[in-house]
Amino acid sequence: MGTINQSSEVAPLVHQQIFTVEMNEGQVTKIVVAIFMCLLFICINSIMFHTLISKPVFRDLPRYILFAHMLCCDTVQLMLSSLLYILALSLQKIPKAVCSLIVLMSSATARVSVLSLGVMSLERYAAICFPLRHSELATQKMTAISIAIIWSLACINPALDILYALIVSPVSFRDLMFCTRESFFLAPWQGNVFQGFSGFFFVAVTAIIIFTYISVILAARSASADKDSAKKALRTVLLHLGQLVLCLNSLLYGTIERLLAMTSSSRLFRDLRYANFIIVFILPRCLSPLIYGLRDDAVRPLFLYYVRCRSQKVKPSVTAH
Repeated sequence: MGTINQSSEVAPLVHQQIFTVEMNEGQVTKIVVAIFMCLLFICINSIMFHTLISKPVFRDLPRYILFAHMLCCDTVQLMLSSLLYILALSLQKIPKAVCSLIVLMSSATARVSVLSLGVMSLERYAAICFPLRHSELATQKMTAISIAIIWSLACINPALDILYALIVSPVSFRDLMFCTRESFFLAPWQGNVFQGFSGFFFVAVTAIIIFTYISVILAARSASADKDSAKKALRTVLLHLGQLVLCLNSLLYGTIERLLAMTSSSRLFRDLRYANFIIVFILPRCLSPLIYGLRDDAVRPLFLYYVRCRSQKVKPSVTAH
């Protein structure tokens, strides 16, 4: 069976994916299952995204624009996670310059998913608490500005790490390396900054979701409130909170892996690492279409129509409110 290098550089080597894996029947099965799940969820996300861009009503409303944006981020995250997983198992080195781009997109999309949940919750808050001003507050322009701000915030930390690595050792970007996020941690302060950004984003989005949930509850109790819309908004915000917890696991993936490496034997580490990859990285990426999309009465019939390869004789009509 595979073993982990037991030198004084055990921890760094673990995060650079340097361990030997014997390709027996069980290992091959795990790889096939992981790759199949990634491809399946990428396919589901792609169909859902096609559903959202197939009708003008979905392309115009901010909540569907934000939902489509999150689908794109989850799909990119799935693709990059699968790529890094395959590279790790094959012990394949790639140029550091290429790795820096993969790390930038992988880290950014993980945090974009977290921040998008906060913006989507605020959109629901505006729709329920300020129904008369919702069309003014939630416009396509404001949605585009929100997405731009989300990406700017999400890219700060990985961009700083890559820039620091470029300043410290620009020549190394021509070298081959095992590609991981931690390989760009060249100083202790970078790990602290990474955890600080992750903690700040999680706390900020949690506060936004809790605030919107309480506000929607209070609005639902008013005599003028649309009770059905308020109940749907409450369920949506709660689902956002559940997705946030799963996204936090993704942000803490490196920490979880380090703990597994320090507390487990080589064989147990590989098994736990595989389970961690499936539960933390793959499964949460399919929740957006399954939880958010299929609950929507306007999206669900059209999505199922495309899933069934347009086998229905009549294409479902779409009416979104």
